[in-house]
Amino acid sequence: MLKTYTGSCHCGAVQFEADLDLTQSTFRCNCSICRRTRFWAAVAKEDAFRLLKGSDQLTQYLFNTRKNQHYFCRHCGVRAFGIGTETPIGKMVGVNLGCLTNVSEEELARIPITYVDGRSDQWQSAPAFFAHL
Repeated sequence: MLKTYTGSCHCGAVQFEADLDLTQSTFRCNCSICRRTRFWAAVAKEDAFRLLKGSDQLTQYLFNTRKNQHYFCRHCGVRAFGIGTETPIGKMVGVNLGCLTNVSEEELARIPITYVDGRSDQWQSAPAFFAHL
């Protein structure tokens, strides 16, 4: 069931809201950027994500295929969301669950997680080791 969640970077310069169904699987990936930033993404369709404040405070980082847009607050460095352009559902927004401001620790603990092997470009498979993600 979709619910509207609010979120922000650490310093509050970037604020957003997203309609998410946190009973559906979220994603932890072992690719080079997700592993380093410990990014935990819930998927929002493009029209279910609204950047409320701080578009001018974001820094975009592109790498490898340059298909996915990784955004960081230029003040505190937090990666609050990213945009995937070639996914099974088309363009989508990966919302960093660690940035949600109106979700409890108990709710976070119940969210299902799918582990994906982005490091080997095996997006439909879990990596051999994933407890550290």
